[in-house]
Amino acid sequence: MHSTIQKFHDLVLANRHDGVAELMAEDIKFQPPTYWATWNGRDAVAAVLGHVNQVFTDFKYRRVMGSGNDWALEFQCKVDGLDCVGVDLVTLNEEGLMQDFEVVMRPYKTIGALRAAMNERVSKDPSFLKHKSALS
Repeated sequence: MHSTIQKFHDLVLANRHDGVAELMAEDIKFQPPTYWATWNGRDAVAAVLGHVNQVFTDFKYRRVMGSGNDWALEFQCKVDGLDCVGVDLVTLNEEGLMQDFEVVMRPYKTIGALRAAMNERVSKDPSFLKHKSALS
């Protein structure tokens, strides 16, 4: 497994968000499962993933697949008590940093619960408002 993917995997499983931002390219693009838009930039993506880290419970990786710069990390978790499975699709750049990060999830009901939980969290986080412009 690529060292960046291994570090990300280990930090997420340890429920430690510190250190995740340094694994990202400055101009990372993140596509969430809750709506059709892209978050741009290391600070904005780190902020989004920090909130997600607080919303997901009983998180574990089921499989990690990939090679070179393209990786898929299959996970399961709960969101507000609802079961969920999903996949983190990660592309690394030539420096080995996360360049593109897309999350796909199911079922639909859990995605709705994630969206509601994230909207509530970020609306109460004044430091998050500065990142709204990173959404395109």
